[in-house]
Amino acid sequence: MSLLYKVTRKLLTVPLVLLRRGTAKDAELLVLRHEIAVLRRQLTGPVRFEPADRFWFAVLSALIPRRHWLKVFPVAPGTVLAWHRRFIAAKWDYTARRGTGRPP
Repeated sequence: MSLLYKVTRKLLTVPLVLLRRGTAKDAELLVLRHEIAVLRRQLTGPVRFEPADRFWFAVLSALIPRRHWLKVFPVAPGTVLAWHRRFIAAKWDYTARRGTGRPP
């Protein structure tokens, strides 16, 4: 029974892999286009990524396999992961739930 389950699961992931290839390719193109836009915006000085640029790269990183990150992103993979962690931490800081003191 478990062999049948494993074979069925592998067969169902094949279409997902084929669809992901196209998605990853499209995401790589979007990353490269955005990098070109950033470079054109800052022709005179050093490249500085604004928060919107960082967010864009962090979002697109979910669509690209990690083994391709070194070839695609203009920064190190650790930098993209750090940006992503900062965005998630800012979103889920739970400030609305915090009270002013101890509960009664």
